[in-house]
Amino acid sequence: MKKLLKKIFFKAELKAVSGLHIGGSNLAMAIGGADAIVIRDVLTQEPVIPGSSVKGKMRSLTEKLLGAYQDSNMGAVKSGPYMKIDGSAKDIIPMIYGSAEGNEKNIPSRIIVRDARMDQNSAEELRNSDHTDMLFTEVKTEVVIDRVTSAAMPRQLERVPAGAVFHLEIVLNIFEGDDEAKMKDYVVMGLKLLEDDYLGGKGSRGSGQVSVNWEKFEKSVTQKTFDDYEKNREAQPYTPA
Repeated sequence: MKKLLKKIFFKAELKAVSGLHIGGSNLAMAIGGADAIVIRDVLTQEPVIPGSSVKGKMRSLTEKLLGAYQDSNMGAVKSGPYMKIDGSAKDIIPMIYGSAEGNEKNIPSRIIVRDARMDQNSAEELRNSDHTDMLFTEVKTEVVIDRVTSAAMPRQLERVPAGAVFHLEIVLNIFEGDDEAKMKDYVVMGLKLLEDDYLGGKGSRGSGQVSVNWEKFEKSVTQKTFDDYEKNREAQPYTPA
């Protein structure tokens, strides 16, 4: 078993540039609500961005960038996550995001992506707004038009309004033998790819554009080594290996 050398902590401020829709369960929706709702914290009812949504998008975009696809047998999914280690540039994907091929070649994920919570200034502004359609959110109506009869079929989509800010934390575990600089660079690359794509659903129709506050991001990178844990110290400014 490889020795854990350090944990690197990234804190990113994500801002919704356009309305953001990451779907939740419609089971609790009242009559007259949106057809597709956003996921919320069950206690505060504030919208959240699941870490799984961010991590999955970062991974899939990195796979597309490197042309890394793999045959899969997961129901309707036939081109699944890339999990091979074959000595190519694509190895960085399973080395960071993990591989679960069901044998001794399994690789645990090197990164942990926390659920992103809404900034409290954004939450307070939206809670008191007279311009939201639902608590913290807006409702966007989309219409499917029959190409022959022109009949319309409307559908309502709940979105977190543009301008809302969320706080995201990513933890990168570095073990003996890892290429720390490359792994760190690819985590940053994943966020940059996300910024140039979209997060959540309906991205091709305008939803889900996000931006990262890079100035704050660069200043927020910290680490903890064995020595820090042994001496019960807080995370220290990041020092390259």
